[in-house]
Amino acid sequence: MTHPTINASLRQSNAYPTTSQQAIALTMRIEAKKAELENLSQLRDLSSALASQMQALEAKLATLKDGTESIACVLANWQSVLQAINMATKKTATSVQGLATVENRPATLVRIPTATIDTLPDA
Repeated sequence: MTHPTINASLRQSNAYPTTSQQAIALTMRIEAKKAELENLSQLRDLSSALASQMQALEAKLATLKDGTESIACVLANWQSVLQAINMATKKTATSVQGLATVENRPATLVRIPTATIDTLPDA
């Protein structure tokens, strides 16, 4: 027969390492959770920065889209503008024969003064 005080001391010695192991395991788990929290905080900060950059990019792309639409409109009308200029210069050249140059170029529609304001005659 075993003595009751010996059994109790054996149980205490077996129980002590278990709580120590549990404390170590709990400490390791806490450290792992702290590291996970730090990583999640960094992920949150980086995600916020990325979202800000994406919003700035969205604004720039909207501006670029508006500019592209304007350019497309101008280019779509450019052929019509050139045809109108060509028709006007040919009509002017045929109605006023003296305005055509020696090389048979169409008459000039816009006259730009080459003299400075100081050399222009007073009106």
